[in-house]
Amino acid sequence: MLEARLAGCVNVLSPCQSFYRWQGAVNEDGEIPVIIKTTAERYDQVERFVRDRHPYELPELVAIDITRGLPEYLAWLATETQETA
Repeated sequence: MLEARLAGCVNVLSPCQSFYRWQGAVNEDGEIPVIIKTTAERYDQVERFVRDRHPYELPELVAIDITRGLPEYLAWLATETQETA
C-alpha cells in the first residue's frame, strides 16, 4: 500500500483472538489487526487492495472519519497518498 501511495502509514498491531458469528456458527480465530492511514479519496482503492489480497471472504474493513488532527500530520498524509503521474 505504501509503494502504491494508498496509505501514508500502516500499523500492524499485536495478534489477538477474535470471536464472531459467521454463517450461523460462532468462530474463534487468531487475527492481526492493521490500521491503514489514508485519505477519504483513496478509500475505494484501499478497499480493492485489501479485498484482492485478504484470505477472508468478508474481511473487516471499516473507515473512521478524521474529524480533527494535527494539521501538519494531515497535510503530510494528504501528500503521501497523492497519486503520481
